[in-house]
Amino acid sequence: MASPIIELDQVTVRFGESPLLEDVNLQLEEGQCLVLLGPSGEGKTTLLKLMAGLQIPTKGRVLIHGINPEESSRKERKKLFLEMGMLFQKNALFDSMSVLENVLFPMREISDLTESEQHRLASELLEAVELDHVKALFPHEISGGMQKRLGIARALSLKPRIVLYDDPTAGLDPITSKRIAKLIKDLSKKENVSTVIITNDMMRAFQLADNIVFVWNKQVDMIGSPEVAKSSQKEPFRSFLRGENRA
Repeated sequence: MASPIIELDQVTVRFGESPLLEDVNLQLEEGQCLVLLGPSGEGKTTLLKLMAGLQIPTKGRVLIHGINPEESSRKERKKLFLEMGMLFQKNALFDSMSVLENVLFPMREISDLTESEQHRLASELLEAVELDHVKALFPHEISGGMQKRLGIARALSLKPRIVLYDDPTAGLDPITSKRIAKLIKDLSKKENVSTVIITNDMMRAFQLADNIVFVWNKQVDMIGSPEVAKSSQKEPFRSFLRGENRA
């Protein structure tokens, strides 16, 4: 059996004396989409940062392709993390760069592609997210949904094998939210990308997930597929689900 593409092994994260996450075990399999659900402040974004190498565990290991970046050389760490893309909750777009330049930026900084190859790939990505007609505009000149799609295109610009999404449909209307989720799912399947997605939108969680993970009380609980999650009687997940439905 192939090893997980990302594995958290007995991971604890402390801020001061208080643990936010404690002895957490979690695996992301190749081609899988994990959706992280849970109340605010329970550590979902911290989990994402651990996987992206932006947060160092207080205890335990984060393995990428079975390798611990903390025990690797700088060159090896760079190679591991170049296989990742990330969409931040606020998109983190460059306001002073056009739509096209935002997608080109990671390639110009890191890629070995020629300029013409970079432009070809950027154009293909913008076409895939239906933004090729606004590539000369700036982020403030396009809608919130378009900004999300631009963030997705940029996250995919280095052809990553893993993409991490921090609440990619936050603040969007239901129709745009559903469209963004479909785009993420379609592109992930097309490129065979493994994904981890934070969302508290239950409709989008069920639309996107292969497996749902509940983050609560310093722990993670693998609930299972959307079908299993819908009928789960596990507490406090069931109470959380009922609360989302009432909202």
